[in-house]
Amino acid sequence: MASWISMTEACQLLGVQPQTIYAYVSRGKLEVMPDPTDTRKSLYRAEDLSGLARRKKAGSKRETLATNTLFGAEPSIPTALSAFFRERPHYRGEDAIALARTATLEEAAQLLWGAEQAVDFACATPPGPGAPGRGPAFVALAGLAASGHSTSGRLTRVLHAEGQALVGQLANAFGAQPGKQALHLRFAKGWKQGAPVAELLRTALVLLADHELTSSAFAARIAASTGASLPACVLAGLSTLSGPLHGDASGRVQALFSEVERLGEDKVLAHYLANGLPLAGFGHPIYPDGDPRAAALLALFEPPEAIVRFIAKVQEQTGLQPTIDVALAALATHYRLPADAAFALFATARSVGLLAHALEQSGVAQVIRPRGRYVGRMPAQQQGPRKQAG
Repeated sequence: MASWISMTEACQLLGVQPQTIYAYVSRGKLEVMPDPTDTRKSLYRAEDLSGLARRKKAGSKRETLATNTLFGAEPSIPTALSAFFRERPHYRGEDAIALARTATLEEAAQLLWGAEQAVDFACATPPGPGAPGRGPAFVALAGLAASGHSTSGRLTRVLHAEGQALVGQLANAFGAQPGKQALHLRFAKGWKQGAPVAELLRTALVLLADHELTSSAFAARIAASTGASLPACVLAGLSTLSGPLHGDASGRVQALFSEVERLGEDKVLAHYLANGLPLAGFGHPIYPDGDPRAAALLALFEPPEAIVRFIAKVQEQTGLQPTIDVALAALATHYRLPADAAFALFATARSVGLLAHALEQSGVAQVIRPRGRYVGRMPAQQQGPRKQAG
């Protein structure tokens, strides 16, 4: 067998459609290289495909679950921003977990945006009246979207400058202290936290910056494909992110942790398991062996003992591993951050990724317009013309 084979040969070997091959590549299960005879095509490592074929024949439930859950009949969009290799997220080919050890969100943004100049989220604009949080953030974003300019016909460096200001204003609305420091330091000051917590916030922000083609990234790309303004694209993405099954999952985890603190981990876990209730924040279809983002963040601080025991018992009795939402909720709980701090961190960090997706999509001169498959009531059969009375 040749070392590298074509898409057609790969599909024939595994008995799958091209989108499944893309799924294996995205998850780091299959290596790919450009076809030296035709740069529009790719070649796939035959050895990896042979291993996948063996596991497929053996009926690997984990692989089937991850592939179907992530891709299935969902759209596949070419992107150079982020992907999963060996079950770890990467930003433009760089391991996001390793990057988060030292990088700031500004540096992650420069990488994801492909910016030539350093990114700066400094913003002196004070938030609007009232307490900072989700409401003021969405109101500010909606106002910017209502008056924003289309991305069409504008230089990339101009769009980068607009994106910087947009993220800075969004952070201020969520409670970051206005100023010129790096964003994690401004959040720490706004939430009255010292340097150790600021360092944890920095790590979390980088880990959350992007996560391939999520539902919120897809929403932002749809808006961008129409030529919508950058704030409109981010608003579309963050509106999708705000759902409890996406970026606001940490809120459900915090509610679960509140139960644990009141009733104890044994009673709470017994109740959920006895009634077949899902445990928010545990188990991720992309990471069957555990979310590396959660592991990286949880390794940097010690959550409350009851939460540590609860996480351990969930793992022991269900086999499910904690996700980044558990780590965020534990961070917010342990350091008594504002009630909506976990979502604020997620939304601010992910706005960087949403902007990256919007910028990448704006370079494609095609509107994303899926077709519906109608399954409703069919219209009544039209009758022929009536005969004229004689």
